[in-house]
Amino acid sequence: MTPRADEMRPRRARFSALFTLALSIFSAAVVLGALNSKSVARATVMTNPIQHVVIVMQENRSFDEFFGTYPGADGLPPDTCMPDPLNGGCQRPYHDTNAVNKGAGHGAQSFRKDYNNGAMDGFVRNAERDGDRHPDVMGYHDASDLPNYWAYAQNFVLQDRMFAPTGSWSLPVHLYLVSAWSALCTDPADPFTCKSWIGGRQPGFGNGAGPFTWTDLTYLLHKSGISWRYYVTTGTQPDCDDGDASSCADKAQTPGTPSGWNPLPSFTTVKQNGELGNVQDSSQFFTAAANGTLPSVSWVIPSGPQSDHPPRSIKDGQAWVTSLINAVMQGPNWNSTAIFVSWDEWGGFYDHVAPPKVDHSGYGFRTPAFMISPYARRGYIDHQTLSFDAYLKFIEDLFLGRQRLDPANDGRPDPRPTVRENVPQLGDLMAEFDFSQAPRKPMVLPLYPG
Repeated sequence: MTPRADEMRPRRARFSALFTLALSIFSAAVVLGALNSKSVARATVMTNPIQHVVIVMQENRSFDEFFGTYPGADGLPPDTCMPDPLNGGCQRPYHDTNAVNKGAGHGAQSFRKDYNNGAMDGFVRNAERDGDRHPDVMGYHDASDLPNYWAYAQNFVLQDRMFAPTGSWSLPVHLYLVSAWSALCTDPADPFTCKSWIGGRQPGFGNGAGPFTWTDLTYLLHKSGISWRYYVTTGTQPDCDDGDASSCADKAQTPGTPSGWNPLPSFTTVKQNGELGNVQDSSQFFTAAANGTLPSVSWVIPSGPQSDHPPRSIKDGQAWVTSLINAVMQGPNWNSTAIFVSWDEWGGFYDHVAPPKVDHSGYGFRTPAFMISPYARRGYIDHQTLSFDAYLKFIEDLFLGRQRLDPANDGRPDPRPTVRENVPQLGDLMAEFDFSQAPRKPMVLPLYPG
């Protein structure tokens, strides 16, 4: 039987009321969901307070030379003894108390000889081939020689598996440092004329270098409006043009002079973006640190006397690095900064860990490396496999929404064979931080302790 109209009105009213209530609840849920999503996003941003990344790059030391006896690190094995064909027998690691060392060749050819197909036993032999009858490549330093470096390791984060990005000298390594690739290009207008290159001398390098036409990190930073500076210390740089000699005559170094330590002025992207002025003297770093105006990304390059490059004093190198760290710690940006310190390659000094192979060009040998930040995990030893590519990955994750230097999607294709930031072996530097802790107080150290 069909219901009368007067019977249907109460049903419709109840249905309408229930529908209105349900709609209100749904709308409220949507609004709360949106607010919660925004809150989660805001909380995610707030959990990482790092706004400034500083990369300090020193010269020519191996991990075992500086931290081979550091407690808990993957250091010198007790039975180490390197063949010594010139003097007979073998050489064991020894405590070298000299502040000035000689090292040995450190180009691609020297890397192959030291590596010796993974045997890691060619260090003394290669140094003797260079004419050094009594090489010091098996010498190591400890806390009594490098008290500040060891204090940073003890109070912040030591990285005992930081590998140079390639087994060669300064220029290829510094190219990887800013672009995750090292190549030789023939046309300044065409990145696809670039081919992987890590050894020998770049034609015309002494007269300006390059052109480096593939994509570097500053291109992505510029595109996203992220500030950067590459600070170069005016003075000299002693590296050779191919690295297979232990040291060479000093050459003039300025922010505008392309060199193995200063490749960015020869990058097409830097010129096209009008950012040659971002390559500045390191005095501007100290000014920015004091004023609280550090850019989002900084690279800091020494002059020869402060570089640790043989035959320079490691005490002067330590004083320079300490001065940079002190400047940040004593400035307004300390609570939002992460400082990464490393050495560009091994300088001929012994290291016992065979580097992983991620592509045809790398990795190279381990170098000393540590991280300093008010959010660093205290006394932590990071055993992850790392390379300088991890610095780029960290910057990309922090500032660029995880965009990589990837020809498939970075907006400027090039023929690089590997997207280095994505190789499965590479660790994540975010693991070295504890953002739940209150920011640590500065630890200002004397430049020349005791």
